[in-house]
Amino acid sequence: MSRKNVFIAIGVVLLGAAVVGANLYFKKDKGLSVTTDAIKTRDLEAIVSASGKIQPKRLVNISADTMGRVVNLAVNEGDRIRKNQFLLQIDPKSLSTRVDSGSASLQANIQTIEQMRQAIETAKAQLVQTQQNLSRQQDLWKQQLTTREALDKAENDVKVSTSSLSEREKQIKPQESRVAQERATLESARYDLSKVRIVSPIDGIVTRRNIQEGETAVTGTMNNAGTVLLTLADMSIIQAEVEVDETNIPNVQLGQKAKITIDAIPDKSFKGHVSEIGNSPIQAATGATGTQATNFKVVVILDEVVPDVRPGFTATADITTATRKEVVSVPIPAVAVRELVYDASGQVVKEPKTDKKRRAADAATMAATTELKPGQTRKETEGVFVVRDNKAEFSPIKMGIAGDKFFEVLSGIKSGDQVITGPYNSVRGMADGDLVKVDNTKKK
Repeated sequence: MSRKNVFIAIGVVLLGAAVVGANLYFKKDKGLSVTTDAIKTRDLEAIVSASGKIQPKRLVNISADTMGRVVNLAVNEGDRIRKNQFLLQIDPKSLSTRVDSGSASLQANIQTIEQMRQAIETAKAQLVQTQQNLSRQQDLWKQQLTTREALDKAENDVKVSTSSLSEREKQIKPQESRVAQERATLESARYDLSKVRIVSPIDGIVTRRNIQEGETAVTGTMNNAGTVLLTLADMSIIQAEVEVDETNIPNVQLGQKAKITIDAIPDKSFKGHVSEIGNSPIQAATGATGTQATNFKVVVILDEVVPDVRPGFTATADITTATRKEVVSVPIPAVAVRELVYDASGQVVKEPKTDKKRRAADAATMAATTELKPGQTRKETEGVFVVRDNKAEFSPIKMGIAGDKFFEVLSGIKSGDQVITGPYNSVRGMADGDLVKVDNTKKK
């Protein structure tokens, strides 16, 4: 073979070796590209968010206690009012007539009873006179200076006077009862008359006016509510009534701090605190269909003055249910759930890796079909994947409170550990022992 052919053969061999080497190099599993975060301590706050409406601490509905036409209406919606300020008046004519009639009837009965008392005094005087006459007749009878007829007449006069006095005394008692009744009727009429002039029971603002001057106010009955003429709100204490989901209610406690935002007042937030927690769920509206969420009313009082606030404004309360200072925390996207096998002592049983490329879904399927040994149990466990020797190692963790971006970690990892935070689909499908390649340049 010529030297030229030898060089050609060597070149072909080297080229083939290079192609094979390149194929082996590019087929080598370099691992899944992931992003990581170093575990460190942070201050965390657990927040429960709920929406609702702004309401005053005290809301008063003014209704009519007596039926009649409104003849004087002194306030409009939005007016600020003071306690005992005049609001409106109902036509007092019919009630004034009742008062005048009752007063006249009472005076007539009082005069009648005075006449009866005078008659009693007259009857008493007549009785005394007849008794004195009887005494004289008895003295004359003893001296045989009068007749039996005169003595008998004197005795009968005493009996008649006594009977007349007794009868008049009995008649005055029913008349006194009638006077008391007339006096009570008059007081009731005067009280009803006083209610036609309505004044404000509180300092506040008129939030609703449901009647116009000249319209008739109707009183309520057992089955029908009366006309609500005005709604007054005491805006000195403002509160947000929000609906909290049943899963968060156990974490909400009286006195917890809250941040309230009002849709009508953007770019501002106000401090507050929890003052009331409902013990019964909010009843669904009548006629509501489908599955209704179970919510509880929570009242948050605003600790700051809110300018130009009105009842009914939509508000959101962020209630701080727990705080932690300088605790180990992990990003929320890093937490995954895997089904692990535990032995009788509570230790995780590591299964041998027969296929390095199997995914979490395959591992879960295999774990579900694998027969457990005596004393072993299988349960879903929360944990994170920690990068060790370019491999993803699943570490079970015990979590505390949840912040807006981080979970508190009570055990399982320590500060400085590199946990895999993304991509999201990679974390969800990753299996213990998978090869990984850290590329934090993909972080946003």
